[in-house]
This record gives sequence, structure tokens and C-alpha cells, in this order.
Amino acid sequence: MGVAIRRAGAADRADIVRLLDEAFIQDPVSSWVFPGEEHRRRMHGGLMGAFFDLALAEGYVDVTEDGDAAALWWSVPGGAAEGEEDGPALLREAVDAENERVELIGRLTDAIHPTDRAHEYLHMIAVRPGRQGEGLGTELVDAVLERCDREGLHAYLEASNARSRDLYARLGFDFMGTTLDLPDGPRMWPMWREPRGVVGGVSG
Repeated sequence: MGVAIRRAGAADRADIVRLLDEAFIQDPVSSWVFPGEEHRRRMHGGLMGAFFDLALAEGYVDVTEDGDAAALWWSVPGGAAEGEEDGPALLREAVDAENERVELIGRLTDAIHPTDRAHEYLHMIAVRPGRQGEGLGTELVDAVLERCDREGLHAYLEASNARSRDLYARLGFDFMGTTLDLPDGPRMWPMWREPRGVVGGVSG
């Protein structure tokens, strides 16, 4: 397909946050975090902005040159982190202090997130609604997975619906065996990908 991809920076924040807001406003997980539609429309963009800022701080954001698709990745070191700030509580305070689900989604996903090996974490991927189904998301993910394979890096994500789960399976991600069922909400599938062409930690 040959989609042009570049690394985003702080100057891209407004455009990419708008894209994330547009792409995820009706997502099952977003609808669970903000169950009231009017409230969601007011607060959802703030959550997307916080996620963009976290990705720039903890990893990177890739965007297609036309701005119609973006992926937020975190580079996660191996080993359990100690002495860090309470991220989910800080996120709730910054985004929607009265909404306990903003904090709860962070705690639940943190609890299932593997910590024993360094990996690239695909936190979010957004494609503008009018461009979905054209392969833009796959191109964004493939670009990082190719590097993971070259460098022997693992990758991880949580699929938020069965369609994306099946797409990620085709890209080499394996369901880890236990779903995350949000209380009175949708199901998420934690998925892990071993680097391809790597044996015993050395590229083959």
C-alpha cells in the first residue's frame, strides 16, 4: 500500500487529539467510561489529550502524512516498576475527577499488563471514520512490528472488540487466555506478540 508515515510531535497534538476523539467517541470502552453521551462529548477529548501526552512522554506517536490515522505506542521496560506515581488516580483528577471509571479502567488494564519483559505497547490506534477499512491502521502497526522483529522486541495490546482482535491475530498477536470484562461493560482481549524470526533472543 505504501502509506507515508511520520513520527508526530507536540505540534501535532491538536490535530491528533481531534482524530482520537472522532474515532473513539462511540467506541464501546469510551462509552463505558463516559456512559452519558452529552457528558462523553464534553469530556472525551480531554481523555484523548491525556493519552496523547502520555504517549509522547513514555513512547511515541506515529501518524500518516495525510493525518487520517495515528497510533499511540508506549515503550515499556521489563521488570515491575516501584515508587511511581499513581497514574490512574492522577489521570482521573486531570480529566474527570468525579468519574471513578476513568481511574478504574487504568487500574484494570494495569493489572493485566505484562511486566516481566520489555515490549512495545500499542495503547491506541485511530483511523478517521471515513477512511476505515482501507488498511491504514495495519500499515501503522506493521511499521512498528517490522522494527520489533529486527530488534527482537515483544509487543502487547488490548483489543477492545472482536473485529480488532481478529485483525491483530493476523498480525501475529496471540490472545493471552483471559479476557478483561469491564464491570457491566464490554470485553477486552489482552494480546501478546513474540518477535518473528528470533530464536533464543538472537535474530535468525
